[in-house]
Amino acid sequence: MRQEFEDQDLTDSVFWGVHLKNVLFRDADFTGSTMFHVLLKDVTIDGGIDRLVINGVDVTDVVNQGDPWYPLRSMLMPKDSAAAVDAWDLLETRWGDALARADALTDEQRRQSVDGEWSFIETLRHLVMAMDKWFTLPVLGQTELHPIILPNRGSNDFPWPGRDVAADPTYDEVRTVRAERAARFGAFIASVTADELARTTTVLENGEATVEQCLHVVFEEEFEHLRYAMRDLDRLG
Repeated sequence: MRQEFEDQDLTDSVFWGVHLKNVLFRDADFTGSTMFHVLLKDVTIDGGIDRLVINGVDVTDVVNQGDPWYPLRSMLMPKDSAAAVDAWDLLETRWGDALARADALTDEQRRQSVDGEWSFIETLRHLVMAMDKWFTLPVLGQTELHPIILPNRGSNDFPWPGRDVAADPTYDEVRTVRAERAARFGAFIASVTADELARTTTVLENGEATVEQCLHVVFEEEFEHLRYAMRDLDRLG
């Protein structure tokens, strides 16, 4: 019988004789986990790998050396300003490559969905959403999100302040807004202090979080959607 576990803390849980065939783990933290007498067959793992031991063999270096997104993948949870700037600079460089490729497409292609996923324009609109939800409002103190934001389906009915549900911006408009948000984020992390990172704030829909946690979500959103965008750009040619 299918069950869904969302936003639950299962730290220190023990699973004994449990059938986990065809399960999906998304945004899950397995730090410190141990698996004994398990069967891993046709298993796909996608995530940050930091010391992974399989059958007594540390395969961390092998995995990371073959990962085209490493070391960027390992830089998404910076603990200070310098590390944040390094991660953001690399992310922006890779996004620059993606945007250059999108610039060369037709507007129809930039609005085209690949396998039912967001189009390139929709992806940029969602990144504006993520930036405003997790940075512009809770960290900078702005009171409304940009009208062009695009939430994910699970958050679509939330009353986001400032959102225009009928918005249909052009590629150039979305590109400009995304660039402005990215510049503000970069300027902030360049001088953020340890005290500011530890400050607690409130995130719409999610509740309390530290500024550091908010920044980490922005990094993760930018990284994951960059990967999706590059994948789809390859399909669009």
